[in-house]
Amino acid sequence: MRPGSRTPNVRISVHTHTLLRRLAAEEDDSMQAVLDKAIEQYRRDKFVRDANADFAALKRNKKAWKEELKERELWDQTLADGLAKE
Repeated sequence: MRPGSRTPNVRISVHTHTLLRRLAAEEDDSMQAVLDKAIEQYRRDKFVRDANADFAALKRNKKAWKEELKERELWDQTLADGLAKE
């Protein structure tokens, strides 16, 4: 470890530690790597949940949803720009 650098500590339950150790062994990876992957997956899942909630709220607002659909129609027209499809 570099001088002056520190490793943060996080308390987890004994149960979670046991699961983490088991997963790390199954993955043949370090507990830190498994935890990093799990937190990244959680962050991505939360992003999707939040986006879904935002779209659901938008759909409940009839006026805002109508404006959204109109804007999508405008964007769809940009596909007809005369360029050949690849």
